[in-house]
Amino acid sequence: MMKPSIARMGGRLLATLILLLAALPAHRALAGGPTLTIAVAGAERVFDRDALLARPDAVTVDIPADISYGRPMRYRAVPLASLIGIGDFPPDTVLEGVASDGFTAQLPPELCLRTGADGAVAFLAVEPADRPWPNLPGKEVSAGPFYLVWVRPEASGVRSEQWPYQLARIVASDDPLRRWPQLAVEPGLAADSPIRAGQAVFITQCMACHTLNGAGSATMGPDLNRPMNPTEYFTPAGLKRLVRDPRSVRTWPNQQMPGFDPAMLSDADLDRVVAYLGHMAGRKAP
Repeated sequence: MMKPSIARMGGRLLATLILLLAALPAHRALAGGPTLTIAVAGAERVFDRDALLARPDAVTVDIPADISYGRPMRYRAVPLASLIGIGDFPPDTVLEGVASDGFTAQLPPELCLRTGADGAVAFLAVEPADRPWPNLPGKEVSAGPFYLVWVRPEASGVRSEQWPYQLARIVASDDPLRRWPQLAVEPGLAADSPIRAGQAVFITQCMACHTLNGAGSATMGPDLNRPMNPTEYFTPAGLKRLVRDPRSVRTWPNQQMPGFDPAMLSDADLDRVVAYLGHMAGRKAP
């Protein structure tokens, strides 16, 4: 019996190698760029960075006072309303902007769907692969690859914690008070109670990083009612100072909590949050 020729053996080896490579998953270096997932109205869509930058509705936006960078910034961005793709949401729905580090912003749909020139407009800023953004102040990473920014935020009361960076997902969910009843204040409180107002501020500004009574989607910070509420071990003045400038109260390696200056959280809203926390110290859920 004659032995196969070297050429034939080489051809078989090459064919076998091609079949093996075809069966393997794509290598990370060959895979597409970073992606953002948007899940609303029972549908989940995944948007690729390069595809977003190539969209016909991608524009250049100038942000005079960028919350995360603390200075003017310019981005290539897509209107968030066009990515959401629907014009209405069921009552008591919120959008959660979930970052890769566990930060979770609470975003009212009616705010995210705005497109007019008479109020704030949300844009998804996209970091180009060949023109990376600068690192965030005090961090070794940028706000990319996806960052929710606002044009005219002051016109619609957009808060500092509604600028999630390193955004990974935008998901439609039930209103937090419906989803987590353990956040609720005593039902008998007056509608204009500062404690009830503090509940609303807490949901927007504090639940981006913290849970309370186990309620919330964020995973960055500790629960603020279990096992102890901060009003049980801080004086009101000490707690307010912690919120304004955490490092003036205590420091530790990898400390992440930023300070909230009056432009981010007014003195009145800070008083309301402290009042809410004090109230909830007596409403601990198991």
